[in-house]
Amino acid sequence: MERKGRLFNIQKFSINDGPGIRTTVFFKGCPLHCRWCSNPESQNRYASIADAMEDETYCGRDYTVAEVMAEVVKDKPFYDQSGGGMTMSGGEVLQQAEFAADLADAAHAAGIHVAVETTGYAAHERFCDFLPHVDLLLYDFKHIDRDIHFANTGVYNDVILENLRTAVASGKQVIARIPVIPKFNSNLGAAAAMADFLAETGIHEVHLLPFHQFGEKKYQQLGVEYDMAGAKQLHPEVLGNYQKVYLDRGLACSFK
Repeated sequence: MERKGRLFNIQKFSINDGPGIRTTVFFKGCPLHCRWCSNPESQNRYASIADAMEDETYCGRDYTVAEVMAEVVKDKPFYDQSGGGMTMSGGEVLQQAEFAADLADAAHAAGIHVAVETTGYAAHERFCDFLPHVDLLLYDFKHIDRDIHFANTGVYNDVILENLRTAVASGKQVIARIPVIPKFNSNLGAAAAMADFLAETGIHEVHLLPFHQFGEKKYQQLGVEYDMAGAKQLHPEVLGNYQKVYLDRGLACSFK
């Protein structure tokens, strides 16, 4: 309970980060630099800027497991009533895998369901060690083409795909979450390739997250360039054909 992790937010009453009512714990640090990221303060490339800010929602602070659990358990009646629990998000949780595992174990000891939102970008051994500690993976799946993935996120997707296959093969509940981004993966050809891979891998459920501009002001606060400035937001009503690609392959597909 004394191991420490760096967090930048603990958000109560989350309803889009897994089933039921949840508390979402946001971890600092992410090795990816996705051009559309709505939490740029969590990215490693902006760490020095964010750390110099006095606002803890940007610089974050260190918490012990006990400190986090003191907040999480306050809402256990809501989790029990709604089928909710705690979700670890980021940033990339697996950058602080040991702290995340301890936190997950503490939540389980308190009878709380544990989900994790992850890019899956971590050494395969680290991913396998972490996997038994959680109940549900909300697995961020961005693109099947490794070069396009690299050009837009700064990393290749080889280990991401390997870890996704491992998670499904383990029998763990996995939901693929796809950020639908203009001029990246919003075309039907990209959707078809991604849907084929997910169906072949054994994924049964997909969440589509249409591009939004909710994080734009954070880039202004950090004083860094925002690559997606001026890009139009996407809405479910214009993505019916995109969703149909997944539905046609037998995947349960909904918008979040």
